[in-house]
Parts: sequence; structure tokens; C-alpha cells
Amino acid sequence: MHSIVRWYIRTSVVFLIVGVVLGIWMAVQKELLGSYPNPQLVTAHTHVLLVGFVMGMILGVAQWMFPRPPREGSWYSPDLAQVIYALFTVATVLRTVGEVATAWSEAGVWHWLVVLGGAGQGLAFVLFFYNIWPRIRPVGSHLREAKGEKF
Repeated sequence: MHSIVRWYIRTSVVFLIVGVVLGIWMAVQKELLGSYPNPQLVTAHTHVLLVGFVMGMILGVAQWMFPRPPREGSWYSPDLAQVIYALFTVATVLRTVGEVATAWSEAGVWHWLVVLGGAGQGLAFVLFFYNIWPRIRPVGSHLREAKGEKF
């Protein structure tokens, strides 16, 4: 398993823990303190779980499972993959921090963090799939399909 895959998976687990802690805090607010959680916390909770944990895990496993890029004619770049991981991680942290902070403060900086974090995540996804596109290819399966094998 390459280091970038380990980083994606470990970072995803950290995002899972953050999401679970936010969920527990919201349950305490609602069930024990009698106040419905701030919608920004609900958004942060959902976002850090679905994007930070789930998408981070998917991106890491895709890096691991997809075939190596072809030796010739491929634009796949391991260096770009590292940049994309960093962009995805920083953007997810910024968005989560911004969403949690807006639950307690209406300062404009927090709203900008949410927007910049979301834009960074979107850019990371586009770059990820651009970079990994050459790795989405048959490795042996096209030969089995040509022989009539069905999947």
C-alpha cells in the first residue's frame, strides 16, 4: 500500500472521529439539554462524514485499487496526487471549521472559510479524476470479455 493511500485512509478515519464527536455533542444538546442543534452543526456533521470520511476513503481506495497508469501516453502524476490529497484535506478542514464556527459567530471570515473550503473540495475532486483518468482502464478483463466471458 503506497503512502498516499495510507494518508487518505488515516485522514478519513480522523474525519470520521470528528463527525462522531459532533454527532454526540448534538445528541447531548437535543436529548439532555433540550435545545435543537444549530443547523450549521448539522451541516458540519453531515459534511465531515460524507465528504471527509466517505469520499476520502473512496479516493484513497481508488488510488490503491486502480491499475498503474500506462507507461506511455499517460498524464497521471504521483506529484499531482500528493497536491490533490493536501488540497482535499485542507479544504475539508477549512469547511468543517467554518461551519462549526458559524454556529457561534456570524463573523464574515467563517462564512468565507465555508465557501473557500467547499470550492477547494470541488477543485480537489476535479483534479483527482483528471489525474486518475488514465488508470481507469482494462487490465486483462478486455481479453476475457473478447473470449465471451460475462461479468
